[in-house]
Amino acid sequence: MNNESKQSPHPLEMTVHSMPQSDSASSNAATAERTKTGRWKMLLVLLLCASPVIASYVTYYFIRPEGRRNFGELIDPQRVVPNLSATPLSGASVNLQTLRGQWLLVSVAGGACDATCQKHLYLQRQMRETLGKEKDRLDWVWLVSDAALVPDVLLPALKGATVLRLPAEQISTWMQPAAGQQLADHLYLVDPMGNWMMRFPPGLDAAAAKKAKSDIDRVMRASASWDQAGR
Repeated sequence: MNNESKQSPHPLEMTVHSMPQSDSASSNAATAERTKTGRWKMLLVLLLCASPVIASYVTYYFIRPEGRRNFGELIDPQRVVPNLSATPLSGASVNLQTLRGQWLLVSVAGGACDATCQKHLYLQRQMRETLGKEKDRLDWVWLVSDAALVPDVLLPALKGATVLRLPAEQISTWMQPAAGQQLADHLYLVDPMGNWMMRFPPGLDAAAAKKAKSDIDRVMRASASWDQAGR
């Protein structure tokens, strides 16, 4: 065979292909998209976790049936427990923020504990006990506002109470009385996040304590989906 017969019937075609482009731009775009998606997913998870808390507060503060009245005064804005050191009767210093994690029914009085103080301590214990199975979600707290010694005769009655000594001027950075009243005239309600959120009127008697307890029942029911007994 001659050379012409060996040649391809088609002339050699030179095809020029474009050089592969760098994929860094598309990679960066994909990374940015994944980051954006991840952030939205994280935000959604956080909202789902917080939704029971938000729902309970919205239900209590905004979706209240017409005609319903609180006996206690709602505090707006709420005031969070300060970062202060308090002293238990045992003498070991503790941070006041360790009270977080429970509902708190708080009284304030000097260590000598006059008649009003003693009545408040009695009502605090009774209101907690009448909560039945829910009582472990609420602590009763006495903030001793001066350096006076607590009478020994009171100590048996304080079994189960949280008693912390804290100067009145420091307590006032967290809680305050109504106009014309003293700190010791009220009982105060604090939520598990450490927010002082309600103040009960002065001069509580047994009948008024029932109304105060009804307020406590309502807020504790509203928080039942996310608040558990114990810290």
